[in-house]
Parts: sequence; C-alpha cells; structure tokens
Amino acid sequence: MILTDHFKWGNRCYLMGILNATPDSFSGDGVLSENDPISAAIEQAFSFLENGADIIDIGGESTRPGAKPLVAAEEIDRVIPVIEAIISSMPECIISIDTSKADVAAAALAAGAKMINDVWALEYDQRIASIAAKANVPVVLMHNASRANALEPIKEGGFQYSPSEYGHLLNDVCSDLSKSASLAEAAGILPEQIIVDPGIGFGKSASQNLALLNYVDLIRSIGYPVLVGPSRKSFISNVLGVELESRDEGTAAAIAAAVIRGADIIRVHDVASMKRIVNMCDSIIRTRPDGSVFAGAVN
Repeated sequence: MILTDHFKWGNRCYLMGILNATPDSFSGDGVLSENDPISAAIEQAFSFLENGADIIDIGGESTRPGAKPLVAAEEIDRVIPVIEAIISSMPECIISIDTSKADVAAAALAAGAKMINDVWALEYDQRIASIAAKANVPVVLMHNASRANALEPIKEGGFQYSPSEYGHLLNDVCSDLSKSASLAEAAGILPEQIIVDPGIGFGKSASQNLALLNYVDLIRSIGYPVLVGPSRKSFISNVLGVELESRDEGTAAAIAAAVIRGADIIRVHDVASMKRIVNMCDSIIRTRPDGSVFAGAVN
C-alpha cells in the first residue's frame, strides 16, 4: 500500500513530531543527552502518539546553523537503535527518517521507517532518490538556501543562516520546489509520494519566512502537499524579541497561519499543545456552510 493513501490531503492537517536522536539539538531536546537515550526516545514517541502525532520524524544530525556534519556511519549509529526500539514497542507508528544521506535512509527504511524527510531535496546525496523510488515511500523535498559559510550571530545566542538573495521569493521557492519534484519523478518517485516544504529558516530572513507562511496556499498550488516546519525557529525571536525558551507562542501563531493557508503537515517539537492549535484551525477553516474543505485540496 502506498503510505500517502493513508493521508487524505485537504481533509485535515497532519502533525509530525520531532524526535532528535542527537546530543546538540538547538531546541535542547535531543535524547542522546539523556542517561538512557533509548528509553527516553520510546517515552517521547509514546507521548507524541498519545497526544495526536500522525508521524514521528527521527533525525541523527543536527541542522542548526554551525552544527558539525556527521559521516553516515555515525548518523546510523544514532538513529537505528531508536527506530528499532520504537517500532518494537509501537509497530503501527509511522516513522520518518530525517536525513540527506542515502546509506542512512536505506538503513532506516530497513529498520522500519516509512518516509524520508530530506532537507536538501535529494541533492546532497543523489543516491537517496533511487532508494526512495525502490522502496516506494513518501519523500519530503525541502527548499534549502542555507550556506555553511554564511552564518550570522543572533542576539539570543547561537547563529542563523544569512538570508539568500531572491529575484522574487515566492516565485523562486515555488520554481525550485517544482524542479526538485521533477527530478524526484525522473528518478522514479511517484508524484503521489512527493511532499514539498518551503524550508522555513533555511537561508531566509525573518520577513521572508513570514511571507512563506502567509503564502502556503501559493506553494500548494504547484500540485503537491505542503509540510511546514516553523517550530521554535530563530525568526520568531527576531520578530518578538524573545529568548529561545520563549518561542512557543510565536510557534503557535506561525502554525495557525500555516494551517489556515492550507498546510497539510506541520512539524513540531511540542505535540500536545500544537495539536490543539491545529485542531482548532482545522475546525475553523474546514467547517463551512457549503461543507467544502480548503479550496486548494490536492487530489
């Protein structure tokens, strides 16, 4: 069965919970910093599912600006025990592997993952496309304009990627995502297995991130479901002038805007509270006098 048949795009927004199998997540929730990482991962996954997560996204390499890159073997060592333990305890759990490396993706799928979430849209390691195609699994293609050598400090501490230059932000992002989807299809990935992500925080300024959130419906019009991941990103601090630990309200507002604009999947750290935000927004926009759902539904 094609997993994306499980998701009825346009009927509601789905929730992806972030499980970081890292010691250095920017949000401070990496399970490898715990005394018993496997138990911590199982507990977090169970809590996510109990509170309404539809997908659990597991990553072993931090994508925070300035993080040290990992070789595939180290990333595999981090994520595979976590995936195996969660699948053993919760076999119906839908796990997404957050990686750009083909070897990591292959090992994760063999361990029970059912999706690939690639922040480099299959371009970092082009072998990953054939792995996704052969496994016939959904693939998230994220727009990424970040540059490792273009970092700037933020006043709350740490760094952010310097914004890239765009001729026209929305047109450029939509065009780039369409090209990524075409490359995925050329590699044998079925169109119905493709999900796109505008890449909030990856090579965009605060104002550019806000624009992308406000035009999710335009991004959706290229013909694929859209995943949006604004959770606890630095642009929230830039807008509100708050520290990292005070980004939850800004996250909630960003999520509400994305859902109202038609997002199909929201990727979050705090599943319980953000599930309530998503459900409330769904109730507002999808309960209409004519019984219609969001006008931009992907069939």
